[in-house]
Amino acid sequence: MKRTHAIFLATIGAACAAILPAAAQTSPAASGAYPARPIRMIVPFPAGGATDILARALSQKLGEKIGQTVVVDNRPGAGGTIGADAAFKAAPDGYTLLLATSSTHSIGPAINPKIPYNAETDFTPVGYVASSPNIVLVPNSSPARTMREFMDHARKNPGRLNYASSGNGTIVHLTTEYFKAQSGTFILHIPYRGTALAMPDLISGKLDVLFDSFVTGMPHVKDGKLRALAVTSLQRTALAPDLPTVSETLPGFESVTWFGVYGPKGLSAELTARVNQALNAALADAEVKERFARLGAEPTGGTPQAFAAMVKADNAKWKKIISERKITTE
Repeated sequence: MKRTHAIFLATIGAACAAILPAAAQTSPAASGAYPARPIRMIVPFPAGGATDILARALSQKLGEKIGQTVVVDNRPGAGGTIGADAAFKAAPDGYTLLLATSSTHSIGPAINPKIPYNAETDFTPVGYVASSPNIVLVPNSSPARTMREFMDHARKNPGRLNYASSGNGTIVHLTTEYFKAQSGTFILHIPYRGTALAMPDLISGKLDVLFDSFVTGMPHVKDGKLRALAVTSLQRTALAPDLPTVSETLPGFESVTWFGVYGPKGLSAELTARVNQALNAALADAEVKERFARLGAEPTGGTPQAFAAMVKADNAKWKKIISERKITTE
């Protein structure tokens, strides 16, 4: 009887020994195997754009820090919805990441509630990558040399000033409407198909103001064609430390384009922490900082929790503005 019992236990032990390695293989992080193959970073915008260039600068260093190739996969279309949807549908195994922006996860969902995923609950926040402010530009002929002077000028001339945007529902449009709401000014909106098309009219004085992206607006200031009044980040930016912020005149005002990494819903805490650690190491790299600066972006980094909190606050702000100002993409 004892002999039979011993044989039974030995058989069970051998079976368990055979099963355990196979089970461990289903959890790459637990076995230390992750990442065992290239990681895909979905960029929901076309190749060659600012988000794509930033992604390629990041992916190279992220790959070095995590010990595996990170491949950029461009999935443009529908304002970033197509790429985000592909990430949403991917397996939460750490091999698919999404480089999201404020367009895909803050502004887009607020304007278009019919997107096929919930931007707040259907993804796992991994890390805050970078932020890029807008820059407030006026023609050299403008009587305003500061934000205070511009606000006073606009209040004295309600409905007589105009501003350009890169189109309805864009960050440029929303930022200016946010400014109008906070400052109590009435400035007419003239949408263009991109701010580049508005530049000649701004330079000539046909337009009164443009809250342009930093990377496209700053060169015109350096060339002496336009005057910069402020940036829209809450704190002064290292990209132009001498420029004041709008918030120095209008306390609390902030509008930035943010970039961040998400995984699909259900990504484990262990894998999230692994990618976040490598992401923060990549963002601390001097080469990444220099390449980001050329794009008008500042590396941020931090914990997944801090990233999620930032996005939640950003979502609430834009939902309020979109609702109150009745903004649509039409």
